[in-house]
Amino acid sequence: MDLNPQQKAAVKEIDRPLLVIAGAGSGKTRVITEKIAYLVRQGTSARHIAALTFTNKAAREMKQRASKLMDSKELRGLTVSTFHALGLEILRREHKALGFKSALSIFDEQDRMALLKDILEHSKHPCNPEKLPQYAWQIGAWKNDCLPPQQILSEAGSEQQAAAHLYQEYSRCLKAYNAVDFDDLVLLPVLLFQERQDILERWQHKLRYLLVDEYQDTNHTQYRLLSLLTGPLGRFTVVGDDDQSIYAWRGARPENLQRLQQDHPRLKIVMLEQNYRSTGRILKAANALIKHNPHVFEKKLWSAYGFGDPIRILSHADDLAEAHQIAADLLHHHFRHRSQWHDYAILYRSNHQSRAFERALREQRIPYRISGGPSFFSYTEVKDVLAYLRLFVNPDDDAAFLRIINVPKREIGPTTLEKLGAYAQKRHISLFSACFELGLEQHLPARATVRLRGFCEWLVDTADRARRGDTMGVLEEFIDKIDYQDHLQNLAASPKQFERKWQNVRELMDWLGRMIEEEEEAGGKDILAAVVSKIMLMDVLERQRDNSAQDQVTLMTLHAAKGLEFPHVYIVGMEEGLLPHHKSSETVLETLAADASDNETTNQEPNIEEERRLAYVGITRAQKTLTLSYCRQRKRYGEVNDCQPSRFLEELPEEDLEWPEKSTLSPEEKKARGKAALANLKNLLNEA
Repeated sequence: MDLNPQQKAAVKEIDRPLLVIAGAGSGKTRVITEKIAYLVRQGTSARHIAALTFTNKAAREMKQRASKLMDSKELRGLTVSTFHALGLEILRREHKALGFKSALSIFDEQDRMALLKDILEHSKHPCNPEKLPQYAWQIGAWKNDCLPPQQILSEAGSEQQAAAHLYQEYSRCLKAYNAVDFDDLVLLPVLLFQERQDILERWQHKLRYLLVDEYQDTNHTQYRLLSLLTGPLGRFTVVGDDDQSIYAWRGARPENLQRLQQDHPRLKIVMLEQNYRSTGRILKAANALIKHNPHVFEKKLWSAYGFGDPIRILSHADDLAEAHQIAADLLHHHFRHRSQWHDYAILYRSNHQSRAFERALREQRIPYRISGGPSFFSYTEVKDVLAYLRLFVNPDDDAAFLRIINVPKREIGPTTLEKLGAYAQKRHISLFSACFELGLEQHLPARATVRLRGFCEWLVDTADRARRGDTMGVLEEFIDKIDYQDHLQNLAASPKQFERKWQNVRELMDWLGRMIEEEEEAGGKDILAAVVSKIMLMDVLERQRDNSAQDQVTLMTLHAAKGLEFPHVYIVGMEEGLLPHHKSSETVLETLAADASDNETTNQEPNIEEERRLAYVGITRAQKTLTLSYCRQRKRYGEVNDCQPSRFLEELPEEDLEWPEKSTLSPEEKKARGKAALANLKNLLNEA
């Protein structure tokens, strides 16, 4: 398929900074990849081009598409990555200028929260432990706004002093551990470029043209990184859609689209409005909904496809009825149209809504997957045990050392670890090695040194016995030795949570036992190292795995659905309080205290306009049919509450909606639904 005129204009504009406003399904990724090829053919070497996006999956897809347009020689040296991956590459190359050793550790969210908790417990400044989530969010927000701790300390008001001091201590500890967190991957390169013009010029020479996807999701720090790298000439193309900005709660600034016009007077704007995904009726509904939001860039999606089926609005007595009736409706549609299960998606605002649908789909024996659900390897207890195993195999693994040195508690505080990290960095050795050096005694109290060395000696002894004797027996013994079961019980919010966490540990240990047995039967050497390396590889592969090829109905949140498309989409829970979410009219502090199990717990106040954009994103995922569903009552936290249909339903064009509840099913329709259920039953009997 040839590029349309607007796409061609976006591809060929290389002499001015370019903003592409790309509506849903308008081919924005194709524009970026075609432009990479065009730049190369116009004389810009691929090694001087960087294309940035927000997920590894999107980066892989972009690189694959680019590889189909150019041969491997033309493609050599091209950078296609996330903002954070580019930031990590800059940090690795420029670590000396920032005062780091080469082997940087990267703290994930759990590592970050554990360190903040330790600092807070030992802080000399008045801090409220119950406000830890607020402090953590505030520190992340400051980093996303490109504000270092020194600046915050001088500017923070009295109500922010606790968080400001925690931010300073946290940054100091990270530096001592030779570690950075996720937000630092963008913030530190920006701070470095602002201070060191020579280093900035070197990177400007290396990356001479930048392309950015999903630009509406950039935060202030990412905006600064783009501005610094592209310089006053603004050799960039950014592609975004203000109507699909749904991540303000995690720092995204859709106003960055408008800011480009202010900072780059030569900016050219190209609008992509032709949709290659959905029927005309679905786009008509999406346009009608989103017009209720104010706009800087006016656009109207259109499609060359047919007008399509009406949009169905389903009403249900309660959430259980909603799940069962939609499962039955999906089953009927599947058999009637001979479609594949992966053609269907059920989208919802909050993760807790998935439970009823999982149960209903299981009862109907409809295969499904929950996209974005937690990996087994992502559970805290699994990561803890794996960190111990990593240390048994490689005691110089600083990230693993920091994760479990105080898990369970060993009375080794953050001040001790900060001094240990500073000493190890000065000596250019690992934290583990530093514990055995005599010079450490000059920097730490005798009691702290004894505790550190006692722990390290136990590590060496346990690892040695695991290599020489009953490997699995030693591992079982180590779990008992550290009282990990008691540790989980003390941390668990409820007996059920403890049982779930302990079951994960037992599942991991059983798995280890089977793998060790296989290695022993194969006559392998250094069995523990072989098993640990296999598990860590499985972890990496599981994170990269793409389940989209499996024939399963997809369940996912509206946030997770962005960038995807499905022939048949159900958006459920279209009620006031869910979509738009009740937090859209709450205060920030109320949001902070919200249920942490919901993915929309964001520590920042969403608003009605963003909730409307979220509904718009959901609608524009549908290619052929769209069904919207709401309940008259919904049970939450043990209470049954009356529900009102979402205001967004009233904003859709009435002439394009179909309300099945207002008309009884015809005899033919009832007969067809009965046949679908019977056919499914026969399939189940054949499988048995």
